[in-house]
Amino acid sequence: MDFFEVFETDYPKIAKDILEFSHKHLIWTFVGNLGAGKTTLIKSLAKAMNIDDKVQSPTFSLVNQYDQEIYHFDCYRLNSLNEALDFGMEEYLESDKYCWIEWPEKVESILPKPYIEIKIEYGKNQTRNISLQIKD
Repeated sequence: MDFFEVFETDYPKIAKDILEFSHKHLIWTFVGNLGAGKTTLIKSLAKAMNIDDKVQSPTFSLVNQYDQEIYHFDCYRLNSLNEALDFGMEEYLESDKYCWIEWPEKVESILPKPYIEIKIEYGKNQTRNISLQIKD
């Protein structure tokens, strides 16, 4: 498990380290409280991958697609796993494209393993503690 203690302004710098750690895996989950910086980190990761599309949380649409290679999910508003199945989340997960998932605990039972878990927690003095783990 890799661990970083950073300010949100450092996200662009560590995005490359995260990409290096995670590049072999297509499914990445982002775990953290509201406002922890999940979407901000995803924006930095997309920029580090030279994604030109505007990256924003798909809070109401549930999924955004960037440059034909990344699906970005926000499962916060899902009331059940059936809602994820109804909009075809399993097909996205099997697409051989990156799937970046915020609030993955709502769909954990359908996530193909292994996948990367990126956990963001509040640290001291407005820092964020970011840990990376391969979930088997």
